Amino acid sequence: MIITLHNIGRRYNREWIFKAIDYTFTAGNTYAILGPNGSGKSTLLKVISGSLTPSKGTLDYSDQAGNPCAVEDVFQQISIAAPYVELIEEFTLLECINFHFQFKAYLSGFDSERVLALMNLEKAKNKEIRFFSSGMKQRVKLVLACCSSSKVVILDEPTSNLDQEGEAWYLQLVKQTIGADRILLLGSNQEKEYAFCDHLLNIQSFKQ
Repeated sequence: MIITLHNIGRRYNREWIFKAIDYTFTAGNTYAILGPNGSGKSTLLKVISGSLTPSKGTLDYSDQAGNPCAVEDVFQQISIAAPYVELIEEFTLLECINFHFQFKAYLSGFDSERVLALMNLEKAKNKEIRFFSSGMKQRVKLVLACCSSSKVVILDEPTSNLDQEGEAWYLQLVKQTIGADRILLLGSNQEKEYAFCDHLLNIQSFKQ
């Protein structure tokens, strides 16, 4: 997939969060959206994912040949893990996995057993999500996003609630699941999360 931003801007009331962003995201590349807390990183990622409309400008989604993607198909091509994405707390972990993959196909080579093993949470598969620690919930979010077959993976603050071991686990997860046919977008202000990224886009550059 190719995502092209044309003069994109977003504002709240009269204040521009960012504006005049012209940028193209292409498959096989990893991108970090950088900036301090409250700078608009998450807002830009929401615009790119289609959960927020831009106040100005347009977005184009197309395949590698340049053919436009139908708007109704874009959702299937994007997976997100972010603090504002909630898990259904009444589900057990296994129910959560099965429910998620009713709407998203598994990444090639993955199934429910491999996904569960990748989370390192096999012993908690029958426990309700509401009893999980914040770190356990973050592992679930990251694996569900990375192990879906979507062409675009968006990870906002990916190591939030993860300890040092979890941070190393996150880097291995990305290495195992993000291939040359996908776009990875990270929202981050911590180098340990995005040091491997090919491209850096600082939101502060689009404040004027």
